[in-house]
Amino acid sequence: MRDIVILACQECKRRNYSTTKNKRKHTGRVEFTKYCPWCNKHTPHKETK
Repeated sequence: MRDIVILACQECKRRNYSTTKNKRKHTGRVEFTKYCPWCNKHTPHKETK
C-alpha cells in the first residue's frame, strides 16, 4: 500500500528526494521542509507527479 513519491524543491524546482507514503491515509500531496543542496538552505519540498 506504500508508494514511492518524489519530492521537489519549491524554490528551484529540482527533484532532490524520494520517499514513500501511505496512499490510504494521505490522499493529497505531501509537503516537507528539507535541505536543498542547490539552494543551500532548508526549503519546502512538495510531492511531484
